[in-house]
Amino acid sequence: MRHRKAGRKLGRTWEHRKAMMRNMARSLVEHERIRTTEPKAKELQILADKLVTLAKENTVHARRQAYAVLGSQSIVKKLFDVIGPRFQGIAGGYTRVVKFAIPRPGDSAPMALIEFSVRGQAEATSAGSDGVSAAQ
Repeated sequence: MRHRKAGRKLGRTWEHRKAMMRNMARSLVEHERIRTTEPKAKELQILADKLVTLAKENTVHARRQAYAVLGSQSIVKKLFDVIGPRFQGIAGGYTRVVKFAIPRPGDSAPMALIEFSVRGQAEATSAGSDGVSAAQ
């Protein structure tokens, strides 16, 4: 029975899953959006939302907990100084998973894009200016 055993196995051992999720979390914080398979993206969403919740606290203890997952001071600094303040007034839903219509060519795996739901100010203003010029 699988009672109280949350999470997807993803066809990997526990150690491999843990390492893969840590690497994907690092890439997500660094690039702010990554392309991966749909089950991996849904599993990463859980971890990423917990990291953003830690970043909103912005305490030394929260930074140490984030460092335990991410393992890089520069990525932790970006998480707490850039990404965390974006979500100060938001209670949840920090990431979104966008499913692609076309599966991966090699094995037909369903693909998805995972990104932070609130983008940076520079990207938001450039997207807004593109929308204005396209409307004219």
